[in-house]
Amino acid sequence: MRCGTGFPQYAQGRVGASAWLASAAGSVAGSAMSVKSRYRGAPTCGRILAAAGATLRLMLQTSARLLRLLSLLESRRDWGGPELAERLGVSVRTVRRDVDKLRELGYPVAAATGTLGGYRLGAGAALPPLLLDDEEAVAVGVALRTAAGGAVTGIEETALSAMTKLEQVLPPRLRHRVRALNVSVLRVPAAAGPTVDPQVLTTLAAVCRDTERVRFDYRSHDGDDTVRTVEPYRLVAWGRRWYLVAYDLDRDDWRTFRVDRITPRIPTGPRFTPRPLPADDLAEYVARRVSTAPWRYQATVRVLVGADELAKRMPASAGQIDPVDEHSCLLRTGADNIDMLAVYLGMFGADFEVLDPPELVTAVAALADRYARAARP
Repeated sequence: MRCGTGFPQYAQGRVGASAWLASAAGSVAGSAMSVKSRYRGAPTCGRILAAAGATLRLMLQTSARLLRLLSLLESRRDWGGPELAERLGVSVRTVRRDVDKLRELGYPVAAATGTLGGYRLGAGAALPPLLLDDEEAVAVGVALRTAAGGAVTGIEETALSAMTKLEQVLPPRLRHRVRALNVSVLRVPAAAGPTVDPQVLTTLAAVCRDTERVRFDYRSHDGDDTVRTVEPYRLVAWGRRWYLVAYDLDRDDWRTFRVDRITPRIPTGPRFTPRPLPADDLAEYVARRVSTAPWRYQATVRVLVGADELAKRMPASAGQIDPVDEHSCLLRTGADNIDMLAVYLGMFGADFEVLDPPELVTAVAALADRYARAARP
């Protein structure tokens, strides 16, 4: 990522192309000062300074507007000409001229046909400078440090390399903030788990952003291979795993897919109109769906507290809670170890009745006997 490469001395309010675009205005300011010193007291001095000042103001206004336009184009895939004009407070014609200036500077801005017209910042031969404010620059720095020890395959060295380049162009005040966070925050090593191909992750992120259908090969937990056609909506990171929340068109229902089991088919499909999401909080939605995913042992337990109260005592990932009445609810959960599941149920601080499976009833009874013996004097 070129984030202001070559212009660290200008990286104050924006880390990136602001210094590049503002350098021309700076040269005009220097020329104005030279004119003032050279022609001080001359009859034409006032006219020369007025002309230089007007030119300077025009260039500064244009540079600032180009930065705003570039920032808008980076924030979203497609923009209509009238919408950009309204955001910038200028005419559509001025937007067209500004887009032409960005192209002259090397930014690949594509134009869409139609009565209203539109623009998209395309991919170029080299990544253009990105506009990052202070908080965004710090967030990127911390994210790169985190990615160096994450669950995405082969990204560790790449993340460290990008972090090195970013630190070279960060202003001192931001560099100190990023380093303070990296030094002060410790990460507990996560348990080993599946890793994700970064190319798969970026492909899925792109179709979520662009609301494009995608087809992919999917391997289920028991090894069955299927082909899915979905409308992708969100990627959710839970623990060391990534999940795709999507609407499965073949099954006409919402599904949660593990990204490490997905092999996308390229090219992607047509655009789609987004549906209402299955939940307001998709992170919690995924956590609950994952908690009821196939375990070796699936359990249904009647807990003698209300559903809301039980939800306060357990994480969302522990299982699915369904209310029965004001004073009881059903908990659907699971585990690969039946004895650990028996111990876990006793941690909720509530009476419960195991409805299924029989192996859990036996494990709970054995645990109760062990606790009873331990309590004897």
